[in-house]
Amino acid sequence: MNFDNAEGYLVGEINRGLQGMFTMMNYERLSVGIQGLSAAQTAYQWSCEYARERLQSRAPTGPVNKDAAADPIIVHPDVRRMLLAQKAIAEGSLAMCLYAARLVDQEAAGDAEAGRLLGLLTPIVKSWPSEMGLVANHYAIQIHGGYGYTRDFEVEQIYRDNRLNPIHEGTTGIQGIDLLGRKVIFDKTGGIELLMQRIRETEARAEDMLPECAAALRTARAAVEQAVDIVRGQNDPAAAMANATQFLSATGHLVAGWL
Repeated sequence: MNFDNAEGYLVGEINRGLQGMFTMMNYERLSVGIQGLSAAQTAYQWSCEYARERLQSRAPTGPVNKDAAADPIIVHPDVRRMLLAQKAIAEGSLAMCLYAARLVDQEAAGDAEAGRLLGLLTPIVKSWPSEMGLVANHYAIQIHGGYGYTRDFEVEQIYRDNRLNPIHEGTTGIQGIDLLGRKVIFDKTGGIELLMQRIRETEARAEDMLPECAAALRTARAAVEQAVDIVRGQNDPAAAMANATQFLSATGHLVAGWL
């Protein structure tokens, strides 16, 4: 950019560069979600390996291996809780990213509904794996104990690397404003209604085979729908934007649970 006699070229129309940039930016946001997913999954794998090898204390139900000085920490309920949380975050994030990738292909093939869903879900796919991936990375450090804070194990670097993902290509707060503002309150394409319709279809299919899951999904979906009705009826943009990040998180949990 600093070379003498450098030549620039106009791409698109004058004063419409920001709109053109978002063509690139939205794909970048999906890529950030994949990075968050990757960090969560990697940390989960390291946590599982460490928890199977690290010996400390005895299982609450009694020694697992009486010949060993202690049991592997994977038998302790709190460690299992953190491992299962990591697993849910990694698998939920993977489902989101794969679903978004399919929507990209379907939109390119001319599927208008896929385009509406992709536009709605892009801030969620960017933010939920990023933010929840950090939770998974936090648990990885907890499972490793003091070692998790040192460079002897990889989980501290994974946490530091993943810490960027909720920030770049639009902070989590910006994604919340995009979702609740542009994609819900001011959107005229019915993207949120289409998503809720898809979720209801899943509820109906799950009713016989997985009634408890169907009931949990129905409760979460109804809560998000109620939030949408409230913010649309309030006509108070400042109050809506003050809760945009919480709405983003809640909708992300709903979508992860649905998928």
